[in-house]
Amino acid sequence: MEFDLGKTVLVFAVLIAVGTTALVGMGVMATGTVLMMVTPAMVVFGAICLGIGVKHGEYRSTR
Repeated sequence: MEFDLGKTVLVFAVLIAVGTTALVGMGVMATGTVLMMVTPAMVVFGAICLGIGVKHGEYRSTR
């Protein structure tokens, strides 16, 4: 499967949505805490990891 920007954003959004839904569904934390603190942290951490992964892939493809 080749990833382009659209597929990457879709997979990223689905992963965040599944994680948020699971945390809200399990009832481990209050819903407000999950939506206001955990989900934004997942988005920021995921974006950082995605950026590092893309740069690493670019580096590997040039070697």
